[in-house]
Parts: sequence; structure tokens; C-alpha cells
Amino acid sequence: MTGEGWEGLSARARVAVVARILARAGLVHAFGHVSARTQDGLVITPVFPPLGALAETDVRVLAADGSPLDGERRGVPLEAPMHAAIYAARPDVSGICRIHGRAAAAWAARPEPPPLLHGFGGVVEPVAMWPDPDLIADTTGATGVATALGVGPAILLRGNGGLAVGRDLAEATARAWCLEDRCEVADRAGGTGVPFSHDELARRNRWYDAETARLWAWLLATYAD
Repeated sequence: MTGEGWEGLSARARVAVVARILARAGLVHAFGHVSARTQDGLVITPVFPPLGALAETDVRVLAADGSPLDGERRGVPLEAPMHAAIYAARPDVSGICRIHGRAAAAWAARPEPPPLLHGFGGVVEPVAMWPDPDLIADTTGATGVATALGVGPAILLRGNGGLAVGRDLAEATARAWCLEDRCEVADRAGGTGVPFSHDELARRNRWYDAETARLWAWLLATYAD
């Protein structure tokens, strides 16, 4: 798929495309979900079919509070309240990717975020941490995650993978990839890596918009239909 083809898609179709991208990239499996803000609320992937086989018509349409507009709750992810809470708290966010990459899942078991050792990891600086391993299925937990995320780009959820947000779904997808990459590099480097200094990050930061756009174009060309 080209960027031009992506621009012509509906919100539900975009969510389905990203779901398949994340599945093919190994960032989700039986679990994980994708959502996008709409004028009236949000659209989100269901729990079935699997994300790698998802079609536009499978994507659910929810109100801003996370409730299904058609009244049918079957198939709506338990963590839909978390997506709704983040959109409510972050007017700048229009896309969310909830991932279960192996590196992100492994680092989420630690109490501190992965150190920033590689340039792409700065795309998701800072990485917030959430300490409760339970699913975020109610308003209290959802509000807590949104608060912990703050104005940042990503959060690791203890015992539960990670989540990345973006100004649009393309940015959220690229950031999800960068979150997994940051965790993998930190894990492979062990305790020998030298974290970026504040000045080093500030200098590298000027390239991130262009790198994020290039990364999204690669993900679209490599993993989309």
C-alpha cells in the first residue's frame, strides 16, 4: 500500500490496516488492539477475528466513553475504557496502538523504563510505567493509566506489554515500533550501554519528525496489503 492509498481510507479501514501491520511485524498476537479517534468517539479492533486477519467491517464503533454505539458489547476489548480515557485526557492524540512485543513485555516486568541507548528510542521519550498487572478494564484503572502516561508518547504496562499514542494512527504505529526497538536494544546491551545525555537527545530530537514519517512509510510498504 502507498501513502496515497492510505490517505483515502476510512477510520475503520485504517485501524484494520494497522492491526494487520502490527501482527505481521510481531508486535501483537492473539492480544493487542488498535484504535483511532473519530468525530463522535472512537473506532477500535475487536477481540475476534485475530488482528492479522481483521477487515474494515470487523472494527467496532464506540462512543467517546468507550460504550458501543450499537449496544452490543460482545467482542469489544475489555480495555476499551483505557483508550477512551486517554483520548479524553489527550486532545492531541488521535491514534493508539496497544502492543505485546516480546521485548516490551520483558521490559515491562522491570520497575524502571528502558534506558535510551539508540536513536530511534528517543521517538518514545519519555516512556512511562504502570505497576498494576491487571487488565485495565474499568474507569479507575483507565484514568490511572492516562494520568501515568501524561503528555508522553508511550507507556509500559507491568505484566501486560505496552502502549503508544500519536497525533494520528501513522505516528502511533511508528512509535509502537520504536517502543519495542528501545526495549530490545536496552535488553541486548544489558548494563553496558551508555544512555543518551540530555544534550545528546536534544540534538537528535530535531530529526525525529522526519524519521517517524520514514519509519511509517517503511511499515506501510513492508507489512500492509
